[in-house]
Amino acid sequence: MKRVIWIVLDSVGMGEAPDAALFGDEGCNTIGHIAELYPDIALPNMRSIGYGNIEGMQGIKPVENPLGAFGRLQEMSAGKDTTIGHWEMTGIYTPERFPTYPEGFPEEIINEFVSRTGVPGILCNGVASGTTIINELGDRMKAEKKPIVYTSADSVFQIACDESVYTPDELYGMCRMAREILTGKHNVARVIARPYVYNGEQYVRTSNRRDFSRKPEEPNLLTLIRDAGKQVYAVGKIEDIFAGSGITGAVHTRDNEDGMDKTMEALDLVDEGLIFTNLVEFDSTWGHRRDAEGYARGLESFDIRLGELMKRIGSFRGMPSEDTILITADHGCDPTFKGTDHTREYVPLLMYGAGVPAGLDLGTGSSFADAGETVRELLQIQGRLKTGRNLIV
Repeated sequence: MKRVIWIVLDSVGMGEAPDAALFGDEGCNTIGHIAELYPDIALPNMRSIGYGNIEGMQGIKPVENPLGAFGRLQEMSAGKDTTIGHWEMTGIYTPERFPTYPEGFPEEIINEFVSRTGVPGILCNGVASGTTIINELGDRMKAEKKPIVYTSADSVFQIACDESVYTPDELYGMCRMAREILTGKHNVARVIARPYVYNGEQYVRTSNRRDFSRKPEEPNLLTLIRDAGKQVYAVGKIEDIFAGSGITGAVHTRDNEDGMDKTMEALDLVDEGLIFTNLVEFDSTWGHRRDAEGYARGLESFDIRLGELMKRIGSFRGMPSEDTILITADHGCDPTFKGTDHTREYVPLLMYGAGVPAGLDLGTGSSFADAGETVRELLQIQGRLKTGRNLIV
């Protein structure tokens, strides 16, 4: 096996998990509800692999002869966020939820942040929608030079700054300082830099976002691949999610289209190993913003690019190939559901290419790590993951 191209469709869940009630998510179904609203959604390439054939899939028609393997995964860890989801994929089990701050961060945390960064204070310190809060406080931030610090239902410490006041590099410095402060019981999953600019009409985020994650456990799938002398090339925010653990090369992206462009380019850079891509717009642009139509059209755009990738790896035309495509998600974010939070859902699993029997029903995996363990076997890497099982036997 030469390469695995693993694409995470950030937040594209497929129906409430058995324990959804524990998270207040009974009745959620990201792809099912989108397909219900937009029954004309065109996903021919995902369907050809077996997307509509997955047990429990709603709104997507099955095909008679799937070209790949298909199934769904249930999360084992105690969370429904990006970090926990991705970590579990690589064999890291998280039994306790990361800390969250529905009432804002403690005074001692904020005071230390202000003292150590030298800023004249902060604005907000509460739960907020990022696109809303920068427009509510953008003028004040520019006048007072106070960063906007806010959180969400996730375990995040977010810092938003106007790029004309603090450059992205200056903002990243603040984030690194916050990452050092947030330890022990306050060890949040991610500190996120949220730079923005004024476009003449409103304040809008730029593509200079960066995530500063807590360090994952090692060994994990990525370190095992690296230590075996193979490449782990991260596309999008993968490098940030894993705080660089096991990463041998990385590139950040502007949006989904750029993410797929960079994934294609990685085929010319990676000879052997894993190309690991996160497509974040499903979550950040459409899921959290409750834009079901944008979500549907985004899925269609991805499906077109998937067709290009299937042709590129060769086996689509019956040519010999040592490449395998794997597609999954890290959680749900149903744009038709209550609130703006992630949703606790099953995630789909599609596999296509070398080493994958056509028409294989993978059933329901009991951990996201089942995907990671299968990747380890496909790449013939020694060192079984602590959790997870090979789905292709």
